Amino acid sequence: MADVVKDLTSNVYGNPHSQSDSSMAVTDQVTAARHQVLKYFNASPRDYKCIFTSGATAALKLVGECFPWSRESCYMYTMENHNSVLGIREYALSKGATALAVDIEEDKGLEKKHGSPSSDLFKISRHSNQRRGGDVLSQNCQNGSLSAVSENNWNLFAFPSECNFSGQKFNLNLVKLIKEGNLVGLPSQQQQGQWMVLIDAAKGCATEPPNLDVYPADFVVCSFYKIFGYPTGLGALIVKNEAASLLNKTYFSGGTVAASIADIDFVQKRKSIEQVLEDGTISFLSIASLQHGFKIIEMLTTSAIALHTSSLATYVRKKMLYMKHRNKKNVCIIYGQEASKVADLKTSPTITFNLKREDGTWFGYREVEKLASLSGIHLRTGCFCNPGACAKYLGLSHSDLVSNFEAGHVCWDDNDVIKGKPTGAVRISFGYISTYQDAEEFLKFLQSSFVSKPIASSNGHTLSMNTLNLVDNQSQQVVPDVRLKSIIIYPVKSCQGFSVQSWPLAAGGLKYDREWLLQGSGGEILTQKKVPELASIRTLINLELGKLFVESPKRKDKLQISLLENLTHLTAEVDVYGQRYEVESYDENVNTWFSEAIGRHCTFMRCSSSKKSLCTSTGQNGRLCRDTRSKLSFVNEGQLLLISEESVSDLNSRLSSSNGNGKQHVLVDAMRFRPNIVISGSTPYREDNWKRLHIGDAYFTSMGGCNRCQMINLHQNAGQVIKSKEPLATLASYRREKGKILFGVLLNYEDGSSGEETVAERWLQVGQEVHTSTE
Repeated sequence: MADVVKDLTSNVYGNPHSQSDSSMAVTDQVTAARHQVLKYFNASPRDYKCIFTSGATAALKLVGECFPWSRESCYMYTMENHNSVLGIREYALSKGATALAVDIEEDKGLEKKHGSPSSDLFKISRHSNQRRGGDVLSQNCQNGSLSAVSENNWNLFAFPSECNFSGQKFNLNLVKLIKEGNLVGLPSQQQQGQWMVLIDAAKGCATEPPNLDVYPADFVVCSFYKIFGYPTGLGALIVKNEAASLLNKTYFSGGTVAASIADIDFVQKRKSIEQVLEDGTISFLSIASLQHGFKIIEMLTTSAIALHTSSLATYVRKKMLYMKHRNKKNVCIIYGQEASKVADLKTSPTITFNLKREDGTWFGYREVEKLASLSGIHLRTGCFCNPGACAKYLGLSHSDLVSNFEAGHVCWDDNDVIKGKPTGAVRISFGYISTYQDAEEFLKFLQSSFVSKPIASSNGHTLSMNTLNLVDNQSQQVVPDVRLKSIIIYPVKSCQGFSVQSWPLAAGGLKYDREWLLQGSGGEILTQKKVPELASIRTLINLELGKLFVESPKRKDKLQISLLENLTHLTAEVDVYGQRYEVESYDENVNTWFSEAIGRHCTFMRCSSSKKSLCTSTGQNGRLCRDTRSKLSFVNEGQLLLISEESVSDLNSRLSSSNGNGKQHVLVDAMRFRPNIVISGSTPYREDNWKRLHIGDAYFTSMGGCNRCQMINLHQNAGQVIKSKEPLATLASYRREKGKILFGVLLNYEDGSSGEETVAERWLQVGQEVHTSTE
C-alpha cells in the first residue's frame, strides 16, 4: 500500500482513450499489467488474452452474455460453485439451452497408483436437466453424454479450481478430459472443439493459480483483491484466442469502437479482443497498482505461499479437531477436508466449520462472528454465495432450503440455526501475510469462548463454567428490600433520555417513551449504531406544558414540539424491525432541524399506532413473539428495560480485574445500557429469575433477558462518541446463553385494559418498593 500511494502521488495517469503523455503512460501500464496477469497463470500471450473487468463476477457475466448458446447447447457445472457461476445458466436457459449440475468425485488413490490423468479417476453424478421453453432436451446432455450435435454447436463446462466454501481443490485434469470427451461414460469418438471449459479461479488463484500451459482452459476468471487484498473492484477474464473469437458481443461503448455515426446504423468495432470486450474506461488507477502486488508475489513465489498457507491451515485444522468439551465431545465440525499429517500444496488454506455445544446443539455462526469481532478476529460467515456446497456439507435438502427461506432466512442474515440445523458456517482463510501468531490467537479464541471447562465447586461437585447461572440461590426465601432507584424516559429513539422522580404509565409502557424516531432518506430507521451523532441530542418532556424539548450542540435554537397537537401529515405505514406502524410526520422546519443536528437528511416521525405488539411468552428458538395484547411504541423488543445496580457493580468488578496488566480501567454505570428502570437492593443477576414484578399499583411481566449488542460499547467523552470492546467482551465471557449475551431484563406493562377501554392512569415513583415473583 505504501508503494501504491507513492506511485499515485508521484505520477499522473490519464484516460487511456487519448494520446496525451498521461494517457500514453496508462496505456503502457495496462499493457504491462496484462502480461503480468498472463505470466501469473503461465499463459502464453500468443494463445491467451487478458480482459480487465470490475471483478470475477463481471468476468463470468461477460462469458455468459457473449457465449454462442443455441438450443443444442449444454451448460454443465459442478454443484460446488459460486452463485456468480450459477448465474450463467440464466443466459443459457434463456437461449433454449440445457443446464445440468453434476457432482464430481475423485479417487485420489487411483491417481497416485497410475500417475496419469484418466477418466477412471472421476465419478460423475448427474442432477436433473434444466430447460425452458420446451420439453425436448439437447442430445449432448442426455444420459450424461457430452457427444456433439454439430460442428457449430458449443457447450460450456464450469468448475472452480478451489471451492470457496469447503476449500476443496478440483483436479485440473478435468480440463483435458472434458475437452477431449474422455470423461466417464463419454463416447470414444467425439468431434474436437465442441466443449469449452471455464475455471473459476477467484478463490484458488491466491495460492495456486491454474497453470494454463498444462491445463489449457478456454476461460479463467480471477479477482485481484483475493490475491493482494487491494485493489477491490478489479478482476480479469483470461480467454483463449479461439474462444474469444466465438464470443458474440452486442453492446458497444466508449473505447470499443473504431468509428460510429450517431444518426445512422453504422458502427465499426475495434480489432483488438481486449478493446472489444472492455466497455468504457477501464479502472486504470487500480490496474496501475497491480505491479506492486505482483512484485511481492514474485519475491515470495507462489509455491512458497502455497506451502506457507497450507502449513498454517493443517496446523489449525488438527488443533481444532482435537478440541473436546469436558464430556469429551467434539467442539469443531470441519467441512470438506480433514487434518492431514503433512502439509502439501494440495491442502487448502481455507477451513470451514461449525461449532457444537457439549449438549450437541449448535453455536450459530452469528454468535461466533459477534464474539470474534470483540477479539479483533475477522471472519466470513454464512454460505459464502455457494448454495450447492452449503447444502451438501450442511445436509440441507431442497425442502429445508425452501422452508428456511419461507421462515425469513436470506443470505448473510442472523437466522443462523433453524429447526436445530445450521443455515451456514464459519470460514477462516490464510494468506501470504498470515502468521503463526494469527493461528494461535484464533485457536485461543475458540478455546476460551466455546470449549466447556469444568470447575470444582465448594461441595466437590463439578460445574460447567459455560452454563449461565440465572439464580443466585434457588433455596433462598428471604426477599431483599428492592427499591426503584431511577426512572428514565427516551422520547426519541436512540437520542439521550432524561431522569424523573415520577412518571405516568400508558398502554405502551412509560408514557411518551420512544414515541418518536428519525427515518433516513432511504427509508431506513436511524439509530446510534448507524448515526452516533444521535447520542448528542438531548430530550426533555414537560408534562405541565405539554411539550417535548430537543437540544443539539449543532443547533443554537431549542426545538419545541407540542405533545397534544394533532398532526395532519399522516404518512403511510413504516416498518421498524419487522413491526408495522402508522406514523405522523412533521413539517420541513422540524426535519431540517434534525437533519442539521445529525449531519444527514432525515424525517422526524411520531408513532400513531402499531399493528402488532409484544406477547408475554417466547416463541420458537426462544425468541420473543408478538400478539395484540399490548401496544408498542418504537421499541425493539420489550416495553421497558430494567437494570439492577448490583448487577452493574458485579460487572464493574469483573471489568476491573480483566483490565489489569497496565490497561486502562473501563467502568460503566447503569445508563450505559439505556434502561427505563434502575433498581437497587437486590443481589447480582437475581432479576434473571423474576417472572412478574409489582411496583406501587402497577404490574409487569418479565420477558426474559435483554440480548446485548455493540451498542453498549459506545459512550460519550468530551462530545466525542468513543467505541471500545467493553463491556460487551467481558459480558460475553460469563453472560452467554444460546447465542445471546444477556444483561438486564425486558418488561411488559400489564395495563389491565384487556384490549378495551384503558383503566385509570398509574404512576411510577422513585423510592417505591419492588415486589417480585418467580412463579
